[in-house]
Amino acid sequence: MSTTVEKPASPAAVRPNEPSTLKKAGAWARRAPLLPALIFMIVVTQLPFVGTLIISFMNWNAYYPDERGFAGFDNFVRVLTDVNTRDAIITTIILTASVVLVSLFLGVVIALLLDRAFLGRGIVRTMMITPFLIVPVAAALLWKHALFNPEYGLLNGVLTGLFGENAPQPDWLTNAPLLSVIIALVWQWTPFMMLIILAGLQSKPLDVIEAAQIDGCSNWQIFRHMTFPHLRQYLELGGLLGSIYIVQNFDAVFTITSGSLGTANLPYTIYQTFFQAQDYGRASAAGVVVVIGTIIIATFALRSVSSLFKQEGSR
Repeated sequence: MSTTVEKPASPAAVRPNEPSTLKKAGAWARRAPLLPALIFMIVVTQLPFVGTLIISFMNWNAYYPDERGFAGFDNFVRVLTDVNTRDAIITTIILTASVVLVSLFLGVVIALLLDRAFLGRGIVRTMMITPFLIVPVAAALLWKHALFNPEYGLLNGVLTGLFGENAPQPDWLTNAPLLSVIIALVWQWTPFMMLIILAGLQSKPLDVIEAAQIDGCSNWQIFRHMTFPHLRQYLELGGLLGSIYIVQNFDAVFTITSGSLGTANLPYTIYQTFFQAQDYGRASAAGVVVVIGTIIIATFALRSVSSLFKQEGSR
């Protein structure tokens, strides 16, 4: 008579799979420290935007409190058909495109110079970053009073030093108001572009460039066919991030020209509509339009960032 001995059940038979509850608990344990920051961001950013979105569909002017009510899309139609708003949109496009393109060009030139080894390179890099670290209002005041002032400004002082007492003394803010704002913003945003381009230059494949130099390629050929294509995504990233911030710029326009002489961009126009005209509905609608445009630009910026991360991860 044969007896069969029962084997004890293996742990895998008792627990064929790891309980999903433990996985969920581990996931929540990793995410729990981020919840306070997430809640704070929602309260600070999303709730005000929801309130702005609701007000944008209302007819709400502080000068006519009895006429408050639902307006539908009338505020958006007024924003897109108003002459002053259209001029502000054109000014915003010109201001943003000019600052981004000039800052990118200067950033590439400065980054190429700082990518070379020379004595005191670390100090020079730190000094080149300084304009980007200055408070925007302080930088605008510096350009308005210390540089652009026709009586004691540095620019007219340089003209006097070069051409003598008969040198022209232009009133920069009156003769070229938009150009003055562009120059101030280019000075402030060139270091930002330079940092991004410099990061791209330091990540270029040196072995390929050394091989090209051995083959007799000139510096211009290396830059045109190897360095510049490598910097393309960094240029896109710098241009998109710069566009996001400069589209929303208010400090320079408000401080340097107070929006006069054709320098009023969309943020300044929204400020005028809200605080001077007291038209909360139309100002909110204009703000929503700016946010939508910024989100579109930010989408392309995030794609550029993700593609850069994928390239770095594949190396």
